[in-house]
Amino acid sequence: MFSISLNGWSKPPVPKDFSVIAYYMGDAATIDQYNVQHLTHIIFSFCHLKDGLLSVDSGQDSSTIRHLVSLKKKNPRLKIMLSLGGWGGCAPCSEAFSTEAGRVKFAASVKKTNAYFKTDGIDLDWEYPTIEGHPGHLFQPQDYNNFTELVRELRKQLGSKNELSFAAGGFKKFLDHSVDWKKVMPLVDRVNIMSYDLVNGYSKVTGHHTPIYGARPNEESTERAVKYLLDLGIPANKLVIGAAFYTRVWKDVAATGNGLYQSGEHTNGINFRNYAAQLTPEKGWAYHWDDQAQAPFWYNAAEKRFATGDNPKSVRLKTEYARKKKLGGIMFWELTLDTPKDGMLQAISDAL
Repeated sequence: MFSISLNGWSKPPVPKDFSVIAYYMGDAATIDQYNVQHLTHIIFSFCHLKDGLLSVDSGQDSSTIRHLVSLKKKNPRLKIMLSLGGWGGCAPCSEAFSTEAGRVKFAASVKKTNAYFKTDGIDLDWEYPTIEGHPGHLFQPQDYNNFTELVRELRKQLGSKNELSFAAGGFKKFLDHSVDWKKVMPLVDRVNIMSYDLVNGYSKVTGHHTPIYGARPNEESTERAVKYLLDLGIPANKLVIGAAFYTRVWKDVAATGNGLYQSGEHTNGINFRNYAAQLTPEKGWAYHWDDQAQAPFWYNAAEKRFATGDNPKSVRLKTEYARKKKLGGIMFWELTLDTPKDGMLQAISDAL
């Protein structure tokens, strides 16, 4: 099916049964570089807890949120959501949500903030309930039930008008221990599976950080997380998989296997918008594709460095995977890491 524009035939919009969700850390101006017609959701990242309330950190953030909301005039389907937390941004969460009074207070502040900005809901990015996340952040066994009660209170206060979602670690320990899936999933619109950072900055061994499939037995992957949740009976249309618009990089990596599954020391990564300038043969990088994992990687033999991340090919394949599995959509971290034209978002749109 095609839509008609004044210039003739144009590409169709995102399918009605599919979401394309951008986490966004930029300012009010940067978003205008990107084609918001390719998106169904923008999640402003991040808001935080202050005295138990949802807090927008600054006047600049308030201006950004207002501008994001104004984009709905260009794209009537577009939803603007607020995100709580992020890696390192949810230090008070375990304690604040440990009591009914704390959960009621927070949910009321979410409802008030959404009404004030005319935003469309909240995405909880608590990393992580029950298990260790950011070093030094409180985590405790009762987080498991408290997260359920938090979601229940938010749904009660937000009603059906506002959307409610959460970001979930795509790795087995989170899937097993952090969330009571059968109680939580009926209350939310979707779960945004962080099917990236599956090999993270704490790992002393390289690997794929955002693969579709595991290339080794019991290897973390997008497919492993999706199968886990489908096997629990979670509706496929509530599952959204994630893409990473950045690489993770290790140094001091042996050349065996072009650096894959070798020991090394994690170092600074490269954002997709810089791939074309930095991940180049001229700078010593050789590109490789793992057909089993459906994931790219790069190795720099001269510098003994290894890089893993998504690229337009893997993002297109992830989008096709989500459609084939009848999942609810694809999300990514994070829009400003993309090139404004002919980048990762374009690859998603092309796949649709």
